[in-house]
Amino acid sequence: MPDSINTRRRALLRTTIAGVSLMELGLSGLVRAQSSDTAASTKAATRVTSFEHIRQVNAGALNIGYAEAGPRTGPVVILLHGWPYDIYSFVEVAPMLASAGYRVIVPYLRGYGTTRFLSADTPRNGQQAVVAADIIALMDALKIDKAVLGGFDWGARTVNIMAALWPERCKAMVSVSGYLIGSQQANKAPLPPKAELAWWYQFYFATERGQAGYEANRYDFNKLIWRLASPTWNFDDATYDRSAESFKNPDHVAVVIHNYRWRLGLVNGEPQYDEFEKRLAMGPTISVPTITLEGDANGAPHPDPAAYAKKFTGKYEHRNIGGGIGHNLPQEAPKAFADAVIDVARLA
Repeated sequence: MPDSINTRRRALLRTTIAGVSLMELGLSGLVRAQSSDTAASTKAATRVTSFEHIRQVNAGALNIGYAEAGPRTGPVVILLHGWPYDIYSFVEVAPMLASAGYRVIVPYLRGYGTTRFLSADTPRNGQQAVVAADIIALMDALKIDKAVLGGFDWGARTVNIMAALWPERCKAMVSVSGYLIGSQQANKAPLPPKAELAWWYQFYFATERGQAGYEANRYDFNKLIWRLASPTWNFDDATYDRSAESFKNPDHVAVVIHNYRWRLGLVNGEPQYDEFEKRLAMGPTISVPTITLEGDANGAPHPDPAAYAKKFTGKYEHRNIGGGIGHNLPQEAPKAFADAVIDVARLA
């Protein structure tokens, strides 16, 4: 889930608890905000489709599994999922973009699906910088110089980091919930009780009981997160089960636990990423053309768009997506996400 950086701590004070939704935040509109109504059919997850083929490629420390759609000569779009989701968050977005002429790459992040570590000796590291470095390595392996990047949750943070640290590799960006770059230092400050409650799983994962519980119950645990994060999304069992296969990855638990413990400063990252983390801790601005999106029913911790608008110094637009859209925006509102990708590419 999105990192609890200082700029968002005050926004999270408006947290309330209602029904199965852990938290619902009221979003203040930006002057440039665009409201979009989304039909109920867009968020219904009854269509069970699939990517035809999962490719594999060695990239950096990983053998990365990824889906690909569209013409190989088309402009490249790379789409990144979050936790606890997988590439199927983009199963309807990808063909929309492919039909518009884009070459679409949708990789499993480290610890998900068919992505594997090449060496048993590589730390099962989940810190924010390493995930971004993985995707740069994937681009190198596929000989992709530059791409439009899009993501949500971990994926949104990753495309933020890529745009901040490697702007020459990022043509433009679509980011759900905006600016999610964080730091261990920012996470040291405690939150008021209601805001801390929204991060219950992060504190659970900080304990050995939490790691054991996630190992034993990851199927039910992640299904609960889906329901809390998208309280009005009526996904069916087939939709969830399709993605739950990704959580069987042998490194999934280790990477997820490390990610959340790293955020709290309970574990170290790898030293080769220290310089990246120092730069990220400064809250760098992002200059590439960007469209940020937010669903009107996002039950996960997320910042108010007004809190991050100034982080984007290039061409920028924010869109609020209506119709009961939760945290997994690309899967719940695929047309709105695909439209944003096409539109931001035109800004580049």
